[in-house]
Amino acid sequence: MIQRSKTFLRRFRKTEDGHATVEFAIMVPLLLVMMASAVELGMLTLRYAFLERALDVVVRDVRLTTGAAPTHDMLRDQICEEANFIPNCSSSLRLEMIPLSLRDWDGIPTNTVCTNRAEEIQPVVSFTNGQDNELMVLRVCAKIEPLFPTTGLAAAFDKDSAGDYRLVSTSAFVQEPR
Repeated sequence: MIQRSKTFLRRFRKTEDGHATVEFAIMVPLLLVMMASAVELGMLTLRYAFLERALDVVVRDVRLTTGAAPTHDMLRDQICEEANFIPNCSSSLRLEMIPLSLRDWDGIPTNTVCTNRAEEIQPVVSFTNGQDNELMVLRVCAKIEPLFPTTGLAAAFDKDSAGDYRLVSTSAFVQEPR
């Protein structure tokens, strides 16, 4: 019995059949993870570019329409109309408009508050229409669900309790005199 198993193991060690299968089994999962990460990064970049462009278009519109005081819902709807590549835009987008003083500069606040689908809807954080010639910072945060949440790049994202990652875009403008 022992002699048979030694013979079998010796014959198994000498044969080279199936070595391509072993390489295939090792390399294909790595290639699939890299391809999934590339698709995830492409979608992240595309959505971020759409969000940035939409914010720029809306801020330009706010700057040029002097005398109008935009509301949170109006700006959110305009951004969602421009950024048509962000899924569930009106429910996953949160705006924050903050007036800043140029004479007493504290910098732009770094704590960005986003929506979280796992929690109850919270009211608007801070949305203050500016006075004449006042510096305003408009920050937009969109929550995006990853395409492949447990694979490659998406597994490394900083996610909330609902499994969404955030895209944050900031723009500043001076409120024109009315």
